[in-house]
Amino acid sequence: MTERLFDEGLFGVDPEEREARIAANAPLAVRMRPRDLDEVVGQDHLLGPGAPLRRLVEGAAPASVMLYGPPGTGKTTLATLVSRATGRRFAALSALSAGVKEVRAVIDEARRRLVRSGESTVLFIDEVHRFSKTQQDALLGAVEDRIVLLVAATTENPFFSVVSPLLSRSLVLQLRPLTDDAVRLVVRRAVADERGLGGSVTLARDAEDHLVRLAGGDARRALTALEAAADGVAGELTLERLEATVDKAAVRYDRQGDQHYDVTSAFIKSIRGSDVDAALHYLARMIEAGEDPRFIARRLVIHASEDVGMADPTALQTAVAAAQAVQLIGLPECALNLAQATVHLATAPKSNAVTTAIGAAMEDVRKGATGPVPAHLRDGHYAGAAKLGNAQGYRYPHDVPEGVLTQQYPPDELVGRDYYAPTGRGAERVIAERLPRLRRVVRGQE
Repeated sequence: MTERLFDEGLFGVDPEEREARIAANAPLAVRMRPRDLDEVVGQDHLLGPGAPLRRLVEGAAPASVMLYGPPGTGKTTLATLVSRATGRRFAALSALSAGVKEVRAVIDEARRRLVRSGESTVLFIDEVHRFSKTQQDALLGAVEDRIVLLVAATTENPFFSVVSPLLSRSLVLQLRPLTDDAVRLVVRRAVADERGLGGSVTLARDAEDHLVRLAGGDARRALTALEAAADGVAGELTLERLEATVDKAAVRYDRQGDQHYDVTSAFIKSIRGSDVDAALHYLARMIEAGEDPRFIARRLVIHASEDVGMADPTALQTAVAAAQAVQLIGLPECALNLAQATVHLATAPKSNAVTTAIGAAMEDVRKGATGPVPAHLRDGHYAGAAKLGNAQGYRYPHDVPEGVLTQQYPPDELVGRDYYAPTGRGAERVIAERLPRLRRVVRGQE
């Protein structure tokens, strides 16, 4: 009797109904997990016609894969689809809790099924980078002999965190953060779909925008916040309700609108004005609003020359280093690099002398004040140059002890024209003291 009850499901509940109840109680992000490739949002570079992951999901060219990408981009979903679409058994392990014993148990069961019924197994390992070398080595034989089709997910670069023999037996496929449009599509689908909220709420546009910003390319984060905010709501889910639920105020900021330009302008003017605290405030607003960190980095690199210049020549080095760090690291960690560059530039002595100098020089060029290059400065590294008088009479500055000598460098019509006017601030003070003498020597005035 007991066995019959369990066969039918506990207390007479049919097994299919039991599974349905369990599914209905699952988090929104799980319920909305794509059921086939047509429902997958983003990752077009891996799922387009003939792309490696599409071929794998459709059952062609079976190969183990490493799915490398940030959270919420669909790694678990794609692993599940590989199993479903190819008719294989699906086994999942988390590197956070599984050890060598669990890995070997799954492999042994996979081998038995393969021998007994010909059924192959997809082994999904989440956070594979957390496996030790010994645990990763335990997978090698089964992967090489195709006892299991390994689909491993990692948020860290596998070339640094996964052993080489396992990498050489796998395709490494990099998933990209979802675009804002992709996250918006996921959110709208969850609001309308019966598996999700089934149209029980409507989402105010500003609340939707805030969810997209909160997501930062992570669909799971957006759906988790949506589910929490929609609980108990009948009708419209407002921005105020969403802010109260996720305990994070919406930053009024439109990357294509006025707020984008206003906040960026305030950021640069605060740095120029040496108000480091205001500059950090506007930096935080841009980051929290989802501004592209590469855009922020570019502004810092420009500002380092535009408003600091030679008053602190190391400012440009810091800004360029921050821009490179953005490319190498990405958010959220690169916020530290942007903050360091912001603090450096805001507290540095300021000079716009470089900006003024190149502006004046370009203005003269635009007005036609160019003139021929003096003959002694022209290129003399070709046959016949000397016959034309090119490079004749050039004086090599290193031939004199001071390293500076009298010689005409600009075209005739620009002799005596000064462009660069250093200030007395910061490192430019030394240049301001030295430059007048350099000009006198070069121009033969002493």
